[in-house]
Amino acid sequence: MLYLFGFEQIGVAVSDIYFVDPNPERGQEGAERGVRLELRRLEQSELKGSIYSARPITVERPLWRVDLLESVSGTPGSFDRTHHHPGMNGWEPGRRVFDHALSGEPLKWLAERLSDLEGVLKEVGADPGEATPADATGLRERAPEIVEIVGRLLDRVRATATPDEATTSTSLRASWL
Repeated sequence: MLYLFGFEQIGVAVSDIYFVDPNPERGQEGAERGVRLELRRLEQSELKGSIYSARPITVERPLWRVDLLESVSGTPGSFDRTHHHPGMNGWEPGRRVFDHALSGEPLKWLAERLSDLEGVLKEVGADPGEATPADATGLRERAPEIVEIVGRLLDRVRATATPDEATTSTSLRASWL
């Protein structure tokens, strides 16, 4: 499942994810599943037809990523692989940052971050011009709805009974983000 929220220059993409890192760090071996949220740039193009035509909108490069992951072989609700990437190098994620507050209360942590777009952009080293005041306001107003969707997706992912079922139901979706 993929959800997109768009504001003026900033969008939020949320999806379920299942993957196996081909070169895992020590302690990160094995399949992971959960929910990925990315703060993304949006690009709007000129109309391609009449004033009634649809405006082309492209979901562009990520600025920040949060992975609410758990090991498939672990205990559901453990958030044992939950982390965020406070920096992106183009399309590639920066280092994984594990935060006790994020693992302890991930939805609360996420709600706080989504309500502070300016702080997130500063943390990731993004140019303040990446977002408008309307982006910050819109994201702050929609943060509860986004967090609710993340929670529902986490419940759906956890309801997957076996790793084999997770592979069939969500592995292809991981490539969307």
